[in-house]
Amino acid sequence: MDRYLIIKTRDELLRMRISNILYLEADRNYTKLLLTEGIQFTFAINIGKIERMLDTQASDSGSQLVRVGKSYIINKNYILQINLPKQKLLLLVPGSKPRELIVPREPLKALKESLEQDALITAKSKDSR
Repeated sequence: MDRYLIIKTRDELLRMRISNILYLEADRNYTKLLLTEGIQFTFAINIGKIERMLDTQASDSGSQLVRVGKSYIINKNYILQINLPKQKLLLLVPGSKPRELIVPREPLKALKESLEQDALITAKSKDSR
């Protein structure tokens, strides 16, 4: 079942499928949201409030959207590359060009370790079948 995030402002309501969110980026009290189709929205809502909306509206889908540092919430299903020395994260949607995000080293390292742990768990569950 698809899960949705609904963002309401005074004048607008936006309803989007969680799986179509590529990333959200903080810009002071604003948040930029980029969908996998390349469509972009900017809201006068800080990223912390949107993170709380995700927790309440899409808690079971929340594992695919992860906070990376102070500035980003990314969809980990679209991660192509993590480069720690260059502090670079590449996100790729099939059929489009990669999106490069510059992320501080520590949050990037934590993301890398989390993905490695997920891979280990997946491999172990397949081995036990």
